[in-house]
Amino acid sequence: MPAIGAVRQVALSAGRDLDATLAFWLGVLGMSVHARYDPPGIAFIMAGGVRLLFTDGVPPGTVYLDIAGLEAFHAEAKATGVPFTAPPTLVHRDTEGRFGPAGESEWMAFLKDPAGNTIGLVERLAPEEH
Repeated sequence: MPAIGAVRQVALSAGRDLDATLAFWLGVLGMSVHARYDPPGIAFIMAGGVRLLFTDGVPPGTVYLDIAGLEAFHAEAKATGVPFTAPPTLVHRDTEGRFGPAGESEWMAFLKDPAGNTIGLVERLAPEEH
């Protein structure tokens, strides 16, 4: 059986307007386009070591991105009109350390890009930070 490594690429919908979808990821999330090919109208954004492929013809997906300063980002983005589907919320207290250092809490907020992809923003906080 082959050894499976890290995630290489995640495909997300570009919707009907690749430019609008990319503008959201660049303007709201501060990411940058790694490569774009026209035709066929696809683009890649690097999220750490994982390629995010934006293309038409795939259903909207969900991707979770680590973020530092989730509360501040949420306040700033919301003030500029970015619609969140869920504000920063505690989703897990990792008392046993299964997903990181024991005692940390995991907070998430959710928003959607113009193509309908759901973006979960995730911040882990040490016990003294929450």
